[in-house]
Amino acid sequence: MTTRLAVLGSPISHSKSPLLHAAAYEQLGLDWQYEAIEITGQTLREFVETRDGSWRGLSLTMPLKRDVLPLLDSRDDAAELTGVANTLLFAEGRRGFNTDVYGITEAFRANGVSSLTRVLILGGGATAASAMVAAHDLGASQVTLRLRHPMKVGLLQSLALDLDVDLAVEAIDTVSSDVPDAIISTLPGHSEHDLVFAEPIRQQSVLFDVAYDPWPSRLASTWLGTVISGLEMLTLQALAQVRVFVNGEPDAALPSEAAVLAAMKRAVTL
Repeated sequence: MTTRLAVLGSPISHSKSPLLHAAAYEQLGLDWQYEAIEITGQTLREFVETRDGSWRGLSLTMPLKRDVLPLLDSRDDAAELTGVANTLLFAEGRRGFNTDVYGITEAFRANGVSSLTRVLILGGGATAASAMVAAHDLGASQVTLRLRHPMKVGLLQSLALDLDVDLAVEAIDTVSSDVPDAIISTLPGHSEHDLVFAEPIRQQSVLFDVAYDPWPSRLASTWLGTVISGLEMLTLQALAQVRVFVNGEPDAALPSEAAVLAAMKRAVTL
């Protein structure tokens, strides 16, 4: 029986996850099938509940990372804390994981950023929750959120309290001269905005833009200093997903993991 996996979301045709996972399983010598499937929140439950024994797991992207929570039997610490799961493992029930936090922290570290104090996050969706936890894990004690609708901060306010992070909430188009250590944009790459940052910010702050299609994003194309692409996050969170699907845990290293990661990077020309 062929072991099956898939990435679910809507839209999904642009996803590079099939390239990343195929490269990983080929390097590991596993004849596993991984595909992209268009699924919405309305059809997610039926899809998950009708998988047969050939299915090993699922990757979840927009808009499903919160919709999947009621379908899980257990969650890892990161998924529990953020209220976001991007990985489902069919083993001992339905186990949920958040590997986005790992993807963000490790992408920062890979670019020489091992600690943060003040971080600005653009956007308030599921990825913003993972970004806040990642910033906290790298030492940030002050986080500013810029949202299109600041009154809808909701779950992110509770998350900041859980993390004991000093949180400020502003309108997305707020203009400030403050220079944070990093700006994490969780805005979709195709989103329309007129965000403008002063030159000292564009020179001194690290920009981590989770978008990767199109690249460079509108914001990244204006930056003068260090820019981290969402493709780096995507690759590293996928590495943790492969760990989950192969070993059952996101922190259990793969055999010859350096070679696996190199193959994944080549697959997306990173």
